[in-house]
Amino acid sequence: MSEVALPSVLFVCVHNAGRSQMAAAFLTHRASERVQVRSAGSAPADAVNPAVVAAMAEVGIDISAEAPKVLTVEAVQASDVVITMGCGDACPVFPGKRYLDWQLPDPAGQGVEAVRPIRDDIEQRVRGLLDEIAPEGQA
Repeated sequence: MSEVALPSVLFVCVHNAGRSQMAAAFLTHRASERVQVRSAGSAPADAVNPAVVAAMAEVGIDISAEAPKVLTVEAVQASDVVITMGCGDACPVFPGKRYLDWQLPDPAGQGVEAVRPIRDDIEQRVRGLLDEIAPEGQA
């Protein structure tokens, strides 16, 4: 029996401390192991934004143990879809990859009230992406 490769998605923002962390957490939460999920940044912060952690906790997703990761060429090569988060991050470009740029406000320095609409926008985009690349019931 041959094993089918899971679709893989890489979310990228400069500090990997807000938008890309939320997107990765939503996709991981919703995909039920139907998608490989990565996130990274070109200049990772020391920690995930506390307002982002709080906003995600409000919707039942705990990202308090996550840590920002550095963007590597290998992570891009291993991903089918690379999504930048409106931050102008430069990703290595490889043939056969799908690149998207989600224009989203930066939650850096914002309180939970300002992060909520960003979180909700990301959740809707992730739902659409998941329906497209790994619909429910797909084996």
